[in-house]
Amino acid sequence: MLNLRHTLFTLFFFAIVFADGQTYDSLINDLDSIVYEAINAEAFPGCIVYASQGDSVFVLKSYGYHTYDSTRRVAVNDIYDLASITKVVGGTLAMMKLYEDGHLDLDDEIREHIDRIGRRVGRVTFREALAHQGGLYPWIPYHQESRRRNGKFRNKTVTNEMDEDYSYPLTDSLYLHSDFYSRIKKMIRKSDVSDEKKYRYSGLFFYLIPELVKNLTDTSYQVYLETHFYKPLNAETLTFNPLDKFRLNQIVPTEIDTFFRMEPIHGKVHDEGAIMMKGVSGNAGLFSNATDLAKVFHMLLNDGKSDTLQLLFPQTIQLFTTAQYPNNGNRRGLGFDKPLLEYDSIRSSVAKSASFKSYGHTGYTGTLAWIDPENGLTFIFLTNRVYPSRTYRGLYELNVRPTIHQLLYDYLDSSLRENTDPVGNTK
Repeated sequence: MLNLRHTLFTLFFFAIVFADGQTYDSLINDLDSIVYEAINAEAFPGCIVYASQGDSVFVLKSYGYHTYDSTRRVAVNDIYDLASITKVVGGTLAMMKLYEDGHLDLDDEIREHIDRIGRRVGRVTFREALAHQGGLYPWIPYHQESRRRNGKFRNKTVTNEMDEDYSYPLTDSLYLHSDFYSRIKKMIRKSDVSDEKKYRYSGLFFYLIPELVKNLTDTSYQVYLETHFYKPLNAETLTFNPLDKFRLNQIVPTEIDTFFRMEPIHGKVHDEGAIMMKGVSGNAGLFSNATDLAKVFHMLLNDGKSDTLQLLFPQTIQLFTTAQYPNNGNRRGLGFDKPLLEYDSIRSSVAKSASFKSYGHTGYTGTLAWIDPENGLTFIFLTNRVYPSRTYRGLYELNVRPTIHQLLYDYLDSSLRENTDPVGNTK
């Protein structure tokens, strides 16, 4: 049944594109049709689609509702949980700045700058870790460490009552111990590291980046990012723990948790590892609206400049967004994802037309941010496909994101042929 749905959706996409793919109005009509078809199939309750060429925004549209009860419509300035996009607009940005300022060499081993991380994990280099080439274990369910086999909480993990040592609220009735990070670090230290150096996607190193920033700069990770990137970009909604700054109704909920927090996740990070980091991690934890997230990618696309500010050097961006181990079957840059080395319409999250110079990242909640230096296209897709449950996989089964992405490429190609700008005006 799922394969049939995917086939019908693909045929539907090509029918609308080839019927009339030349005008701006037809682009919007085709986009509307694709998104509403996906919403009707319960791929997600709502979303935001953003597209720009250079600094010219030609799509910024909201669709659907925050949840399937249809009580609150999605607005273009709503704030979404970015999930693993945090890896590039959080952890990787911090690593780029640390590298640029001479605090580390990419071929340094992790143990040279982080204590008590063990020999096997510690011998992985920053280059290997960022490119997912170091053999690190993919994922650890840190939240499970908080409970004993009988279901009771272990000492110095989680409790049901807030006090001085348990001050971070996971929920209204669960509070995290102030030093749970030491347990996270211990679990990473004891995790399996493959002897074979090949592509193996892992988020483990990204949990260590906040400590790395603190060790090398004597500045907290969150303040470091805000100082060097978010404040200069005026990206106000790009933040950890968004309830510290914004109203709950501005934030789109994610999953109804039925295995750990046992409540709807709304305003707090969806990722279980990031919540055990008090919401602040290099792996996940950032929230943003579409336009603020786009500011980071516009800066990267503009060789590190934002207005008159040079936030990163062009050569740093070039290095981090280039595939590091392509001869070993690894498409990844440093932190940044890249197109598949050989395109596969089922496995790819981006359009077939995305150039090998393009880069970005996906997020588990259904999000995607991607830019292509060859034509200046920025594509951002924000959604909460995990609502009400992560078992909802229609976003992937219908190939919604690469379908929309390809539609944007086709439109820009037709605009170039017709000598019009991205919003349809004659040049």
